[in-house]
Amino acid sequence: MSLKLEIVTPEKRVFSDTVDTVVLPGSEGELGVLESHVPLVTALHPGELAYTKEGVVEHLAVGTGFVEITGHRVAVLTDMAMAESDIDEKAVEEALKRAEETVEKLKHSPDIGGEELATVMASIQRSTAQLRVKRRRNTL
Repeated sequence: MSLKLEIVTPEKRVFSDTVDTVVLPGSEGELGVLESHVPLVTALHPGELAYTKEGVVEHLAVGTGFVEITGHRVAVLTDMAMAESDIDEKAVEEALKRAEETVEKLKHSPDIGGEELATVMASIQRSTAQLRVKRRRNTL
């Protein structure tokens, strides 16, 4: 069994290879994909994408985007995709702290904008996903 997995961000093609399985954070929760999956297009939410190749599971932190699944191909278009080795834990922790402080300020602001709050919340979700992927090796 094999699937062609392609992960693309606006900057570059992050991953392109044949894998056995893919698990990704879809709009309705985690979505597992095997070969011959029914065709599907769905929204990608910030979280962890995992793929298995020859019995080895790899994890990536992904942001928002879209996923197109055909029988033998999974195409992921996302604003962020990072492997554990690409994540600077200290920088992510600092960004998460700033985003959480911004949320607190926005909660107490009479001029709170839904779009601004949504942007900050998405940033928190991306940072949290990065920390989970980075810290995964330490907890196994």
